[in-house]
Amino acid sequence: MRGRNEKIERLLAEVKKAIKGKDDVIVSVITAMLAGGHILLEDIPGVGKTTLAVALSGAFSLNYRRVQFTPDVLPSDLVGFNMYNNKTGQFEYREGCVYCNFLLADEINRTSPKTQSALLEVMEEGRATVDGVTRMLPNPFIVLATQNPFGSAGTQKLPESQLDRFIICRSLGYPDHRAAVDILTGNAGRRPEISPVLSVEEFLEAKERVKQVHVDDEIADFIVRFCENTREHNLVSLGVSPRGTIALFDMAKAAAYVAGRDFVIPDDVFRNISAVCAHRLVLSPRAKAMKLTTDDVLAEVLKNTELPKM
Repeated sequence: MRGRNEKIERLLAEVKKAIKGKDDVIVSVITAMLAGGHILLEDIPGVGKTTLAVALSGAFSLNYRRVQFTPDVLPSDLVGFNMYNNKTGQFEYREGCVYCNFLLADEINRTSPKTQSALLEVMEEGRATVDGVTRMLPNPFIVLATQNPFGSAGTQKLPESQLDRFIICRSLGYPDHRAAVDILTGNAGRRPEISPVLSVEEFLEAKERVKQVHVDDEIADFIVRFCENTREHNLVSLGVSPRGTIALFDMAKAAAYVAGRDFVIPDDVFRNISAVCAHRLVLSPRAKAMKLTTDDVLAEVLKNTELPKM
């Protein structure tokens, strides 16, 4: 395979109808979906997080639902509940919003920790249990969660254990000047028509092909050594977890598939390090006093990790 996958190019073209000037973020999110992970977008309101989610669900032909998280959203709103029917004299199950292919969990850090935990449990298990009865979620099931930066009104910080459930964390940021002009002169105030590119069956087939992408032992060894080095760095209180190591491995395979290859090269790993690892690091008080960012520390760890010999 050579050149970017044709279907990926078509997916990118469709999503770009709705999101201008953010090709790298779109590709990163598509890669994460093919890797079988859930996505976290951390950004200020109004930059297009919801628009991106709607466009992706349309291009992937996925059944889409959205939950606006507020303090009064309950776990039963997500996983469902049993309601007594007076006519039949029986309890009837009413399914929650997680029974879909693509769930937009909007402003996840505005709801209660109990509701956050309920969502993150079904993300991990792929099933929901209500009153002792377990029901499987549809396949695929993908969560795209958004959160406003910590410190915004009404927000609370997600625990590290919950952040670790997201394969990547990205930020859209403001559009550049050219993209902002295109937004105004193009579809300002209107949602463009997104045509489906992949069927659900084709999407599942693509995920299976990602699993078959070859990873050389040298690259696998590098991924493990890099993640181990984040745990030993003197400016890091909490390094990349084993789950994060697997996430970086899976993202590298999906990145190779997106690029039209059936094997991973080191660059597939390098360009996903920040998206996969930055939200998993907890910096030490010394690093914070030095006003270093997680990306600064990751760059230093990468510099001090022996590169794979290919």
